This record gives sequence, C-alpha cells and structure tokens, in this order.
Amino acid sequence: MTLGTESPALGPLMLDLKGLSLAADEAEILRQPEVGGLILFARNYESPEQLHALMAEVRNARPDILVSVDQEGGRVQRLREGVTRLPPMAALGERWKLDRQQAVEEAHELGWLMAAELRDFDIDFSFAPVLDRDWSRSGVIGDRAFAGTVEGISELAVAFMSGMHEAGMAATGKHFPGHGWVVADSHLEIPVDERSLEEIGGEDMRPFATLIGEGLDAIMPAHVIYSAVNEEPAGFSEFWLQQQLRQRLGFNGVIFSDDLTMEGASVAGGYPQRAEKALRAGCDMVLVCNRPEGALEVLEYLQQHPVAPSPRLGRMKARVVALDDARRRERARQIAQQLIDLMHRV
Repeated sequence: MTLGTESPALGPLMLDLKGLSLAADEAEILRQPEVGGLILFARNYESPEQLHALMAEVRNARPDILVSVDQEGGRVQRLREGVTRLPPMAALGERWKLDRQQAVEEAHELGWLMAAELRDFDIDFSFAPVLDRDWSRSGVIGDRAFAGTVEGISELAVAFMSGMHEAGMAATGKHFPGHGWVVADSHLEIPVDERSLEEIGGEDMRPFATLIGEGLDAIMPAHVIYSAVNEEPAGFSEFWLQQQLRQRLGFNGVIFSDDLTMEGASVAGGYPQRAEKALRAGCDMVLVCNRPEGALEVLEYLQQHPVAPSPRLGRMKARVVALDDARRRERARQIAQQLIDLMHRV
C-alpha cells in the first residue's frame, strides 16, 4: 500500500476500526486522501468517556473525515450504554394507528434526540431513517420499518428527518428502491425481488420520492436484485441509481453504497471490483466494513485508479447548533420509553 499525504478532499471510501481506541496503523489509513468516511460499530463503544477519547483521536488524525454510525433504534442501535435506548421505528407506526398527530410529533422529537446525542460525541450522522415498507415478509427489515403503508412511512420519516435536521444532522434514507418485500437477508444471501417496475415504483419507491421532495440528504441502495427490471443489485446498477434515482426522482444528494462485504454484494466480484462497479454506477462513497483486508484492497485500488472526490459529500458534515435543552431531552427520553412500552403491549 502506498501511503499518501493528508488532504482536505473527502475521498470515496468509508471504513471502520478494530476496537475502542485508534491504533497507529489505523490513524495512518484515515489520513489517506482516498478515505473520506469512518463508520463506528458496537465494538467501538464502551462508555461515553471512552467514545469521547476515541473521537478526539480520530479528529486529531483526520479532522475533516465524515464519522457515521447506525443508530436507528430497536435492534439496530450501536451505542447503548449511557445514551437513550431508542424504540424500533415500528413503535411510531403503532402510535400512528392510534393518533397520527401525536405520532408525527413524537417522530420529530426522536429524530432530534437521536441526532443530539450523537452530536455530543462529534459524530456527523446516523444512517437513518429506514424507508423500507414492512410487507411482513422480511425479517431483516421487520420492525426497523416505520409502517406497512406508504402514507405512514412517509409522514413519520419526514418528521423524523425534520428532527435530525433541527439538530444539525443530515439524513440518509435506506434501502432504495425498497428492501421490505424480499425474504432473504442481503447480509447473508443474494435477495431477488421479482416484482415489476410498476409495482416497486407504485409502492416501495414512493416514500423515497416524498423525502427527496422534503430535502433528504443521502440515500443508500439495497443489495437486492430486482430481476424483472435489471440483473444487477440496485447499488451496482446505473438503471436504478441514474435513471430511477437521479432522473426519475430528481435526487441530487449523496449516494452511499451499502456494505460491500455483505453477501448481496458478492455478485460484483472481489472487493476492488465491487467498489469499482458501485462508484461507476453512481455511488459517491462506498462502505467496506468488518473486513480490514477488504478495506485495504479497496484503498490500494483507489490509489492506483484515482476517483475524483464527490462535491456532494461535504453536505454530510454536521452543522453546529444549540442542543443544550435538558428539559427537551428528558421529554424525548420519556417518549422513547413510552413507545418501547407500547410495543410490548402490541
């Protein structure tokens, strides 16, 4: 691997760390101009004090790098101890059935709280919200989805995104054009959705269209093959990313690949080939997680085959806003607990 010098440009590679502190070799990798993003996992978090120390090390090594985490709530919440336990987003869907206005208000406050707590650690953004429809078929999506209706997803996700924006955080909708229909888990298998473009566009894509109209900052495509439409997984497909997302829906924000180490990405070849295909299809940044050797392979490939940094990526940096409203935080924490209790009663 040829190590370069630090650059203010945000390169197209997002990778991860091994543990609770930043190793010297990891700091050197973060300084490479081809690296523009860092994603944290549960193994990188022990306590608020430890994470503050880790983030100080990261910012010292690479001040401008985008730092992200999956902090959706429910099953997918990487930071747990010392921060609010967030409900699965399906809890808001259950509230929406009972009182739509209350559900929308609570979605806004949960989006704000999630973002505010991450900003305490100098984390730029969470990969949220999930815009997949719950068709009661997909175990990997399931209660991560807000609802089983387009209207419910759209109303609640817009409110959640609005709360994130109020806290200075960009929002990422996932998994375009919709992961909720397939039964297979793209982490472990190569899912195939056999529906027509008309069916997908008339149902699953509509929440994405709604949020794009409301200022959605980024989108993550699914590692799903929509076989009646295109033979490639959406994240490697110019048809999905260019013709449908950019042209049909008019999206001009950031496109992040889903993790290229997932089984659903294996059809594209080795890690460098996966990165090449994703970037060529239209991704602004590719994620290589939980496989350090794979991340190094992609880094070396990018060093040998330079890719112009996407000017869109800078939009994902968090904005500095006042977040010191202790009373509001406490109210939002109470909402989170009430929604967890609601899910237990359903």
